[in-house]
Amino acid sequence: MTVTAGLLDDLRARQDAMLADLHALAAAESPSTDVPALVECAAVLGAMGQRLLGAAPETVVVDGWPHLRWHFGTPRVLLLGHFDTVWPLGTLARWPFAVADGIATGPGVFDMKAGIVAGFHALAALGGPPEGVAVLLTSDEETGSLTSQPLIEGEALGLEAVLVLEPGLGRDLKVARKGVSIYDLTVHGRAAHAGLEPEKGVNALVELAHQVLAIERLARPELGTTVTPSVATAGTGTNVVPGTARVAVDVRVASADEQHRVDAAMRALPPVLPEARLVVAGGVNRPPLEQEHSAALYARVAEVARRLGVAAPGAARVGGASDGNFTAALGIPTLDGLGAVGAGAHAEGEHVEVASLPERAALVAGLVADLLA
Repeated sequence: MTVTAGLLDDLRARQDAMLADLHALAAAESPSTDVPALVECAAVLGAMGQRLLGAAPETVVVDGWPHLRWHFGTPRVLLLGHFDTVWPLGTLARWPFAVADGIATGPGVFDMKAGIVAGFHALAALGGPPEGVAVLLTSDEETGSLTSQPLIEGEALGLEAVLVLEPGLGRDLKVARKGVSIYDLTVHGRAAHAGLEPEKGVNALVELAHQVLAIERLARPELGTTVTPSVATAGTGTNVVPGTARVAVDVRVASADEQHRVDAAMRALPPVLPEARLVVAGGVNRPPLEQEHSAALYARVAEVARRLGVAAPGAARVGGASDGNFTAALGIPTLDGLGAVGAGAHAEGEHVEVASLPERAALVAGLVADLLA
């Protein structure tokens, strides 16, 4: 299909239908940890996809979590997204889907159900999904993609492009994302009575205090590396020398080299107190999406936008990660942030600009058509 302003006009005529589909999808609450709710949402999503794409999905169940996949011919381009959200079941009762003054709000609409709707309508506007397109929608992205990562990587291998339907940053696409590592450091000391014989104890909390300061020093802000000790626990009572202590650590990096450096340093942390012992669990969750993997696709988007008669989106580098990090790490050209324009991801009041839905869908449709031409 030739990419012209007529494609955008077609999608603007679909705006009310897109909004109705977003309402239906938002009404199917889908917290990442509630498998029965995810199964129900997958059914709604599958029916929506069958109506708009002309084919039922394959449901791939991994450890109970449902993921949806469509193939049209031999895949060359993958549209990637997730339908799980951070919002617990019942949120909709106090914060229902609503539209006012051109803004749609509700749990999960921005991150990232509106992007899924835009992707479906983008393919429908091309006269149905062209040969060479695949669509993969997963249900555990918000909790680390523990069951879907192998599926995502398997789908992406050998493809020409992965287009991620996550929301943008304002009107900008996400051309680079930081990698994420998550650690859990446990300090083993020795408990003792704090009043009668504290000298017989090994204070795990004191050791943890030393370690937290050492961990914080691993950060290199000038390189974009942040290392954040976050949730910590220790001890069993005020009159007991703590025998164990724990801290969770969040690491964000702009490069694979930095991710490897921090990982090695975390695993080599030495104890400070005699007889204290450290156990480090966790590690790399998502590698960084470096800009070299998105540059060519971003250049194509600018040309597609010109042919559609709209302003080219900007380019943003962000600290949050997505499933696009996995595909970029495989060397597959990956462009992120093609979903809705709005704000408030993971926050009360997340919202989408309704008028952005047709425009974003047109960019996706135009980019797919251009890649498969």
